[in-house]
Amino acid sequence: MLPPTMMSQQMWATMGSTLASFMFIWAIIRQYCPYELRHFLERYSHRVTGYFYPYIEISIHEFTGDRLKRSEAYSAVEAYLSSNTSKSAKRLKAEMVKDSSNLVLSMDEYERATDDFRGTKVWWVLFKSVSPGGRSMSMAYYPDQEKRFYKLTFHKKYRDIITVDYLNHVVNEGKEIRVRNRQRKLYTNSPGYKWPSYKQTMWSHIVFEHPATFETMALDPEKKKEIIEDLVTFSKSKDFYARIGKAWKRGYLLYGPPGTGKSTMIAAMANLLGYDIYDLELTAVKDNTELRKLLIETTSKSIIVIEDIDCSLDLTGQMKKRGAADKGFLEEEVKGGGAWKERIKEPKEEVYGGSSKVTLSGLLNFIDGLWSACGGERLVVFTTNYVEKLDPALIRRGRMDKHIALSYCTFDGFRVLAKNYLRIERHETFDEIEKLMGVTKMTPADVAENLMPKSPNDDPEKCLSNFIQALEEVKGEAAKKKYEEIKEIDTSKEEEVAVEEEEGGGNKEVEGKRDLVANIIRAARASE
Repeated sequence: MLPPTMMSQQMWATMGSTLASFMFIWAIIRQYCPYELRHFLERYSHRVTGYFYPYIEISIHEFTGDRLKRSEAYSAVEAYLSSNTSKSAKRLKAEMVKDSSNLVLSMDEYERATDDFRGTKVWWVLFKSVSPGGRSMSMAYYPDQEKRFYKLTFHKKYRDIITVDYLNHVVNEGKEIRVRNRQRKLYTNSPGYKWPSYKQTMWSHIVFEHPATFETMALDPEKKKEIIEDLVTFSKSKDFYARIGKAWKRGYLLYGPPGTGKSTMIAAMANLLGYDIYDLELTAVKDNTELRKLLIETTSKSIIVIEDIDCSLDLTGQMKKRGAADKGFLEEEVKGGGAWKERIKEPKEEVYGGSSKVTLSGLLNFIDGLWSACGGERLVVFTTNYVEKLDPALIRRGRMDKHIALSYCTFDGFRVLAKNYLRIERHETFDEIEKLMGVTKMTPADVAENLMPKSPNDDPEKCLSNFIQALEEVKGEAAKKKYEEIKEIDTSKEEEVAVEEEEGGGNKEVEGKRDLVANIIRAARASE
């Protein structure tokens, strides 16, 4: 009988020889056996082993078919696993994913990770396969012909839980992780003639990096709280909007004098909710059809902005009427003028009415028509300096759901700006400033400019002194303007009284008007 050591050596030698023989035979079969036969044997061998193998496998490929675009399901799984398995996996890869501002850790190739869902254990593995024979002639493109895919393995008794609940959980959470990690963007639309091919997008973009927040805005605290609660409630109301049968969108109308923070408000809204911004330039939109295409190209979790809506386009026909009237006037003026008449005979479209053919009806459909329901979780924001100029149909509730008036800076707004710019919350000059701000009108932009240090030597004392001086100047200018208005009324009234004295003599009505003029003069002198 052989010693145990020699028996072990003989056993390993026999096993090695058997494996070598098996590999040699398999290589011969792969080389000389027809592909159809091999495929037949593999198919039925998988079918036979399936009766005894208790696990189910699901593959999620990075690219599928002839599509050039990366699979959304693969990207969602990748984001989900990068967040949920990065602490348990032993081999990780770090990379900057497209549209992400952070370094993302994910499973390395052939790494195995375990996940648990409602007490059910599943296994994820990232595989890579290389296509033989070089590049394929099909339209599908995979870098270096490497095809990556995730394989999910689980016991067959959990089929319903995994295929319905777990996979939906993975995709939804993966999408949310991608949204949180992505770089938010500021988009603007390009004119139609700049789309040279089907690959050219209708929107161009840059990274959105505006630092505005509601904490730094010069707003009344109650109004600020109301707006924040409205926005947060909207972002969490997907099920509510589905239940009431409305598209998941909301309209905001921001109006007020220039410099009151309308654009800053939009940036703060985007930063609060983590949304992208689509700045829509209506004058670059050719017609209603193009406007609809632009809407389709926008994504969810975004804010569509049309600034200065009253100036963007003529939506009521008044500009064309005015253009026609001007044309008629010029023709009358140059009647018989020959060359001038020929020049205005056929006015160019961009002069009368502009090149854009977007109509009020097209814009209304854009806001709340059938096409507005494409995508979800979207805000539509209009800004204007003159809300009274807008068509009531454009800003009614249901289209512009919330109207936000942004007016001149209040003392509460000043305190926010003083904290932001000067890092002070209380100062001995605040009482004087509060009194001056109660009788003057200054926009938050002007207040901020006066509080901003202009040199390294400008301390809070000097900045506040400059601000008080600016308030005094605004107060003086307002008083002077009021005096000029009263003086103009005074002059017109004196002329009216003089005429009536000449016509009617010294009746009581004329004497009453004379007293009124005297009172106006006294008021003007007092204000001066």
